[in-house]
Amino acid sequence: MTPDEIPHLSRPTGRARPAARRRVAVLAAVALAAGPAACGTEARAVCGVVVDSTSYADPATSRTDVTSKLPPFAEGCDWMAFAAVTGSSESSSCRQDPVPLAATTAENPNENPVVEERVRKHRVTEVVPRAVKLFDCPAEGEGSDVLGALRYAVKQLTAHRRPDSAHRLVVFSDLINNRGELNVHELDLSEAARQRKVKELRDAGLLPDLSGYAVTVHGFLREKTSSPDRFPLLEGFWREALEESGAVTVDLL
Repeated sequence: MTPDEIPHLSRPTGRARPAARRRVAVLAAVALAAGPAACGTEARAVCGVVVDSTSYADPATSRTDVTSKLPPFAEGCDWMAFAAVTGSSESSSCRQDPVPLAATTAENPNENPVVEERVRKHRVTEVVPRAVKLFDCPAEGEGSDVLGALRYAVKQLTAHRRPDSAHRLVVFSDLINNRGELNVHELDLSEAARQRKVKELRDAGLLPDLSGYAVTVHGFLREKTSSPDRFPLLEGFWREALEESGAVTVDLL
């Protein structure tokens, strides 16, 4: 916690008296020396994970990405929702229940950081097995409905949204959406056409509401070797689409 985050240590608008300045300096030094633990069990992010069960799931590297990259992501979360990419993601019957990672008030009434970490460490072990199960969802139709999975993940997160917390989404997918109103294989990727398509998807209510979210995608365009000249244009399209959805950061890895 920084001095600015302590309500009674907010910066004064006028000139402070010397004694007051000395008290502020001492208290600020104590707060900085104490570090994050001084604020007790501080809230972490509200999070979601999307796992692509379509052709993206075939390479072993896709599952390795989940088992290696999801645990450190989960460490920064208080709550985790799950969604699968199938041929019909939003209405899919392939679901996993959310995992509350933070200790409840009943479990940790005194906000003891040691208790908090013990509960969190146990619950984080539930995240990867649930995510990996989504790789084995039934096809539910041909193709990949990535946008539907994003909308379903956000629907869960919206119901659990906390205005004062960060919101983060990690997506394990190549983002090869080829169902419904978006088929990236047939997409005109000229700048004007990309903008028109993003607007069309937004106006039709097909873009997820990612307002305030940090979005990270692992496996973007993985195993796709045809038309490499389209790769940077597809990256541009997805950045525009996710930013138009409200994402504050977009990492396509």
